[in-house]
Amino acid sequence: MSSTSTDNSTPSTEPSKVTGQYHSVKGTVVETIGNVTGATTWQQSGKEEHATGEAEYNAAQAKAYVEGAADRIAGKKDAVVGAVTGDKAQQLAGNAQHDKGVAQQELNKF
Repeated sequence: MSSTSTDNSTPSTEPSKVTGQYHSVKGTVVETIGNVTGATTWQQSGKEEHATGEAEYNAAQAKAYVEGAADRIAGKKDAVVGAVTGDKAQQLAGNAQHDKGVAQQELNKF
């Protein structure tokens, strides 16, 4: 039995930067076509899709930033506990998680 789902009718509840960017660009293209042809329904539809895409992108960016902060905090805690207890593996894993969180926050700054 295949684990691939063919039901795409249910949208993801998680915001996605890729999906948001796609809808933003698609909306801009549709709006431009509406502007060129004078089709006001296309203009409006394009504006709405662009705005929806921008909102989803920003939501995904904010979510990723917060996740980065959580990784930084958890990583710092593990690094300190590892240093205090002499557990080098925990200390190194904590430092790696902290650094991952810092990088994730840098990538998702507003």
